[in-house]
Amino acid sequence: MSAILTPVGLLLIILAGYLFKRFGLFGQKDYRVLQTAEFNIVLPGAIVYSFATNPHDISLLLISVFAFLFAFIPVVFIFLATRKRNVTDRAFLMLNGAGFNLGCFSFPVVQSFWGAGAVVPAAMFDIGNCVMVAAGTNVLTQQLLHIQPGKTLAEQHAGSAPTLPYEKPKDRDAKRLARRASLPTIGKSLEPRKSFFGSVPFDTYLLMIVLTVANVKIPDWIASITQPLSGANALVSMLMVGMLMDLPASRRDVKDVLTVIGWRVPFAIAFAAITWFILPFSASIREAVALCCLAPIAVFSTLFTDKVLGNAMQGYKRLNARALSQIRPGGILFTFSCSQAVTKELFRTTVFSAAAIAGRKVRILHQLTQPADHPINIYHPEGEYLKGLVLYVE
Repeated sequence: MSAILTPVGLLLIILAGYLFKRFGLFGQKDYRVLQTAEFNIVLPGAIVYSFATNPHDISLLLISVFAFLFAFIPVVFIFLATRKRNVTDRAFLMLNGAGFNLGCFSFPVVQSFWGAGAVVPAAMFDIGNCVMVAAGTNVLTQQLLHIQPGKTLAEQHAGSAPTLPYEKPKDRDAKRLARRASLPTIGKSLEPRKSFFGSVPFDTYLLMIVLTVANVKIPDWIASITQPLSGANALVSMLMVGMLMDLPASRRDVKDVLTVIGWRVPFAIAFAAITWFILPFSASIREAVALCCLAPIAVFSTLFTDKVLGNAMQGYKRLNARALSQIRPGGILFTFSCSQAVTKELFRTTVFSAAAIAGRKVRILHQLTQPADHPINIYHPEGEYLKGLVLYVE
């Protein structure tokens, strides 16, 4: 009976978090309070308690190696399998088709089903997963698709080509300079958490590994202190997931979600099967790791997707691409942006990218801005909020 009631209870907590936000009991940004508590207090406490109260040894690092491969392989496979699709779609799938949400999802689930001891193999899995999720997936995507870090694809004139323009250096000096230039990519990819070592859970993992290698037993009093934190992990993390959850707002969103699920599910099943039949551990450990393979998309994936694709600009691009695909040859399109966050150059680049996606040739007849009764303060360039294009569509 508990096998049915436990997942139902977790789902009800997620639903409660979503409904509290939907009906105004929680604000749109209130999840940050729980996020801070979860990643800096509750989750590290749960990890320490699991290691303190359950047997473990250095052989479990093999799980970390498997986890790294499970997060690495889908990125490369999707890159090779989508060579005929445009760079925007490829980046979206590569960023969201790999990596696992373990701290907010798998940890409380395995803990609820198999107790605190199951968090130990899940934590070892997350060590390998973190290397890709926190930076590796983003860096690999940018390198393979030749995406310049720090700018959205719209700002880099991304069109219907499968990768951005790139000329491979030929001589030795040029190759050395190119390698040096690529190093900042890793630094910029780590901005959401500054670095691996700026993550409290990851630092906790490393500390537990050091203690395991040194054969140092965690004192019982530390286990007693962290026990309440371990017990709170499922509630805090699931409530935060519910507060972060939003339903798809359009058919395009539904299609994107189903596409990502279509890529992730076969990989998840294959990796879970590999875990069960190949890993040389007990059945309880393999069960926990197999469940980790079925985890949903990591939070970092959405952060990197926003940085690379620019969600707001994707809306502009989809809207203009649809309009350009519908208009007859010789037609005139008026298109505008009324956001101070969108510069004239970025708006124009986004519209041109939409034209490339729609396969239409366009010419600018007029560039429009706000009227004289809305003057722009020279010390406040953001006041130039309104910009528009009058396009002739061939």
